[in-house]
Amino acid sequence: MDEMRMWIGEPRFDLAHLAHVELITPTLDESVRFFTEFLGLIESDRKGNSVYLRGWDDYAHHTLKLTAGPVPKMEHFAFRVTSPEALDRCVAEVEKAGLGIGWIDGDEGHGRAYRFRTPDGHVVELIWDIEWYQPTPETKPALKNQASRFPARGCNLRRLDHINLFAVDVRACRVALQETLGMRFTEGIVFDDGSEKGAWLTSNNKGYEVAITEDATGTPARFHHVCYAVDTREEVLRAADIAIEFGAPIEYGPHKHAIQQTVFLYVIEPGGHRVEIGCPGARLVVAPDWKPIIWSQAERQRGQAWGLQTVATFHTHGTPPVK
Repeated sequence: MDEMRMWIGEPRFDLAHLAHVELITPTLDESVRFFTEFLGLIESDRKGNSVYLRGWDDYAHHTLKLTAGPVPKMEHFAFRVTSPEALDRCVAEVEKAGLGIGWIDGDEGHGRAYRFRTPDGHVVELIWDIEWYQPTPETKPALKNQASRFPARGCNLRRLDHINLFAVDVRACRVALQETLGMRFTEGIVFDDGSEKGAWLTSNNKGYEVAITEDATGTPARFHHVCYAVDTREEVLRAADIAIEFGAPIEYGPHKHAIQQTVFLYVIEPGGHRVEIGCPGARLVVAPDWKPIIWSQAERQRGQAWGLQTVATFHTHGTPPVK
């Protein structure tokens, strides 16, 4: 595969979408309150020391799993594939690349799953069999074409949108996700020395579902943030007002990213994880021969879309924390 082919990527569509994320938190009760009362996620289940949550229009049993643990970290994230055959194809590619961990029996909300590691060490899960969320009388929507009733609580997050991984070697992680899973590279940051500082990838027609950015601490396998989407820019601004009322620490924003153009607000939940409330707008990648938009060092130094400079903690704060 030549370099240009590697960057463009051949559409394969074995992945359907980003399915869920599991975060370890040392403050489980406080984290659950943050995600339900402030952010407006819906609790769908509890088992042992884990709580399963979802946005009001997420169709699956859960998109976020919070698990009690001594140190905040991202335990794993998962993709749903497009068919059982697609799962077999992806597993074969992962094993050929030497990244495989192996099969697990499953979890609440989904069946057996295959796990592997990115070159940086993040754990990824591939699933096909999932449990669709079944509304309760309290969450049953008036319109049957949405997953559950609008909660009218907190920030009213609608759906899981994307995650951002920290990495020591952005290019290695980006190439691995392209080669093994067929993800497409939509935008990136390449500095003057040729080093990749960021990569944005998608498994479908969304602009991106996984971002990979360089960890300034040089620590592998850390997690940057999870983002849930709202419908409008105004809801991002409203989320900032609600954060002040709730006492949730705002790290960055509200503002608009230049890359991918998401209007954003970043907050830190009690366990230490960064969470983005984002309005991605209607940007879709529908061209099968899309060529990545590459941002230069000088362009990134100009800051975000409306001129706000990126805060220093954006390149260092992640989970687990660096001592």
